[in-house]
Amino acid sequence: MELSFKTLSLLLGIILTGLTAGLCYTWSNAITPGIGSLDDHTFLKSFQAMNRAIINPSFILVFFGPVILLFLNAYWFRNTSPITFWSFLIAALVFFIGVSVVTVSKNVPLNEILDRSILEVMSKQELAQLRKTFEEPWNRWHWIRTLSSIASLILLLMGSFNLK
Repeated sequence: MELSFKTLSLLLGIILTGLTAGLCYTWSNAITPGIGSLDDHTFLKSFQAMNRAIINPSFILVFFGPVILLFLNAYWFRNTSPITFWSFLIAALVFFIGVSVVTVSKNVPLNEILDRSILEVMSKQELAQLRKTFEEPWNRWHWIRTLSSIASLILLLMGSFNLK
């Protein structure tokens, strides 16, 4: 396989999908369980700070770059083995729906509710209610993103192994 634009796109797709899977896995297995043990105010304040810090150019590239690259890879490698094409196409669809659509339609609205909240003026009951509204749904949707990004990476690797 020569180092063409197609090859570079495939490599970048694999790298960015792997980084997304790693980020999601780490968040699911270390960050949310770690801050989950904090009191309501500290938990919510910590999540606000992390949500604000993570929105940066490198995150946007890593988290949303695969959406474009994976569909391009399915298109560019459509005339290779059927296993490669279908692996790449399914990886693109799983990533698009399970990571991008879930992020935009489920996690981001929860993040926005949290971001608009002025925690310092909320009562203990209001903080507890906000946490209940936020934490469990956010974690559930995030696990879908985690599993989807890992599945996409596995499919990309499977398809790559079948390239001639």
